[in-house]
Amino acid sequence: MIGIFGGTFDPVHFGHLRPLLEVQQALGLDEVRLIPSFIPPHRETPGASAEQRLAMLELAAAETPGFVIDQRELQRGGPSYTVDTLQSLRGELGEQKSICLIMGLDAFAGLDSWHQWQRLTELAHIVVMQRPGGLLAKAGAVAELIKQRQVLDVAELQQQAAGRVWFQSVTQLEISATAIREFVVHGQDVRFLMPDSVRHYMEAHGLYKC
Repeated sequence: MIGIFGGTFDPVHFGHLRPLLEVQQALGLDEVRLIPSFIPPHRETPGASAEQRLAMLELAAAETPGFVIDQRELQRGGPSYTVDTLQSLRGELGEQKSICLIMGLDAFAGLDSWHQWQRLTELAHIVVMQRPGGLLAKAGAVAELIKQRQVLDVAELQQQAAGRVWFQSVTQLEISATAIREFVVHGQDVRFLMPDSVRHYMEAHGLYKC
């Protein structure tokens, strides 16, 4: 069973890494694939280049066993639609491999705005990270998805290749890439927000200073 987590990672930080580690451990994932987007459909254009974002992600992943980088969205180019990425993974891994699409609670709440979102559960399970006691406003299409597909036993994720929704409580750190970029613009120290290797890379390349 593998997990995948996509994003701009502009830059990667502990708010990404710690929750993903907890998901990996809770679900017994063989690996977590970090997939940097080329052109994110729901976000502004990244401040660092694709090559720089990839380099920072590689530095961060190198420190955690089971975290691997998947470059398929960078190599594909164009808008980075998750459905295309999952289709590509299915072609590579086969129909029997259990794939978990990992996302935060806010992303899940807006899932019905994603490109071809109804197809996502045909291709993968959806694992939703939430802080302990976190609540989702259950309404509309997302509420129906939960009603039809939520499971409470992790064995159901392991035994099926796709189609289920799982909520995983994690330690959510109030860290954002936007805030980190603002700190850098104003000359503030960003240590303890990300791995030191990533911070040193940012400093060496003068990232986000203007």
